[in-house]
Amino acid sequence: MKRMDKRWTIWLGALTLSAALLGSGAALAAGGGQNDPLVTLSYLNQTAIPQVVKQVEDKVAARQKELEQALADQINQYKQQGGQGGGAVNATYTLVTMSSGQVMSLDVGCEVLLRVGSAEVRADSSPALIDLSSGGTVNTGASLTKNHLYMSTIEGRTITASASTVKLLVRGGYSVA
Repeated sequence: MKRMDKRWTIWLGALTLSAALLGSGAALAAGGGQNDPLVTLSYLNQTAIPQVVKQVEDKVAARQKELEQALADQINQYKQQGGQGGGAVNATYTLVTMSSGQVMSLDVGCEVLLRVGSAEVRADSSPALIDLSSGGTVNTGASLTKNHLYMSTIEGRTITASASTVKLLVRGGYSVA
C-alpha cells in the first residue's frame, strides 16, 4: 500500500505542476507583448480619451460658472457702492463741470485734475491735498493749478468752484453740491 500511496503522490504532484505551467503560460500569453498590446489603440481612441476629455470639459465648465458668478457678485457690489470706492478702482477719469460756488466733496483716494476755470481747496487740517504733479502739498484756501493732478488722502476735503465754468477730470469717489 505504501507503493500505491507513493505513486499517487507523484502522479498528483506532476498533475499540479503541469496545471501550474499551463496557467502561467496562459497568463503570459494574455499579458500581451509589443505586437499584442494589453490596451488597444481603438479602445484609447473610442473610449478612454473621450471620457477624459468629457471630464476635463465638465470641470472647466463648472469653474467658468464659478468665475462668472464671482464676477457678477463683484459688479453688483460695485454698483451698490454707487460705482465708486469700496476698494474698486475706477480706471477712467470723469469730466465734471461745475459753476461758481458749487462744492465737490472728495473721498479718500480721489484724484482731481483742473482743466478749465479756477477752484479753491478747503479742509479742516493741513495738508488739504497732495499735488502729485509736483510732489508737494496744497493747504486749505489755496487755488488749484491747471493741469496738476491732486489726490485726497484724508476725509473732509472739498473743492469750491470760483469761476463761472470749472471743468475737472475726476477719478474716484466724489459728490457735488
